[in-house]
Amino acid sequence: MTSSSPIGSDKRRHVVETAYALFKRGGFHATGIDRIIAEAEVAKMTMYRHFPSKDDLIVEVLDYRARRFDRQLDRLADAAATPKQKIATIFDWYGRWFHSIDFHGCLFAHALAEFGNPEHPVFKAVAAQKNGLRRRMQSILEDMMPPDRATGAAAALLMLIEGATLMAEMGQGDTAIRDARKAASSIIAASTP
Repeated sequence: MTSSSPIGSDKRRHVVETAYALFKRGGFHATGIDRIIAEAEVAKMTMYRHFPSKDDLIVEVLDYRARRFDRQLDRLADAAATPKQKIATIFDWYGRWFHSIDFHGCLFAHALAEFGNPEHPVFKAVAAQKNGLRRRMQSILEDMMPPDRATGAAAALLMLIEGATLMAEMGQGDTAIRDARKAASSIIAASTP
């Protein structure tokens, strides 16, 4: 997977951030390692010392993006008082993201489309991120409903978010997030005793 170099290394972080920008715009397979090296302005030896393979770099980029996302959601959740508000902040984040210049669709969904083998490390990184978001919502929902209902509701909310993200990529972000919020409210209401 990733090399033993700390992510804190300035060159390593710079390579990850450069690769992230290139991958989100151009895709994983279409973005060659030589382009990443050129854009990051690092020596080939430096690249391979930090990332022995392109797959290692892709996994690190996905981990970088997942950690950034988690920190953003943590900050939003800290400001919310109730479980419903905490769930709403997740949908709020997506609504803002759909309007941002940084929106190019879901990097994880794009990775999954390019790396469909469940045994591949990139597939596993995608699964870890998506399962992490589902678990986050499940944990929030368990404060307002029985665990078995929270499990099903969290899975449904994840599907709503994923569908809204795809619709946003197709230029229908406002409608998608509005409809996803309504459906999420109905799911939560139906699952709450």
